[in-house]
Amino acid sequence: MKSKDIKKLTLTAMLMAMNIVLSMEILSIPVPGGHLYANDIIICTAALLLDPFCAFVVGGVGAFLGDLLFYPAPMYVSLVTHGLQAVVISLLAHKLLGGKKPVLSSAIAIAVGAVIMVAGYTLGRAYIYSTPEYAVTKLPFQILQALLGFIAIPLTYACGIKKAYEKIMK
Repeated sequence: MKSKDIKKLTLTAMLMAMNIVLSMEILSIPVPGGHLYANDIIICTAALLLDPFCAFVVGGVGAFLGDLLFYPAPMYVSLVTHGLQAVVISLLAHKLLGGKKPVLSSAIAIAVGAVIMVAGYTLGRAYIYSTPEYAVTKLPFQILQALLGFIAIPLTYACGIKKAYEKIMK
């Protein structure tokens, strides 16, 4: 295994562990009918840095394991929804606008990912483990959680995470 592969594996595992930890109820914000989790920040940051497969592992598998450990009911919804969200963000952020204007590409990618996340959890709540009425009541909080993903942009670019990642991966 190459040094670069080991670094990517290590970073993927670390971000996945952060996603799992941020799935803990004790680190969430209580809202009517549930909790608001900050794991979308990690999922979006991972998707901006990593390739689509590693982003899926961090987003989908990480959210699945977090739910499995702390609240198993939505674990399959989390696997599919956050996994798809991470893959789409990764693809769009890296391919959109031909690599030029990465911040704009990232913002568009996260906006599309937010729609995927809100739609996925709304459908999951409505048809898999709850009711359509309950899903509608949770919609504003799902949108708020999705918007937390935009914090990944200043984290990745303004705080220098992207530059540090590129330096480490050389």
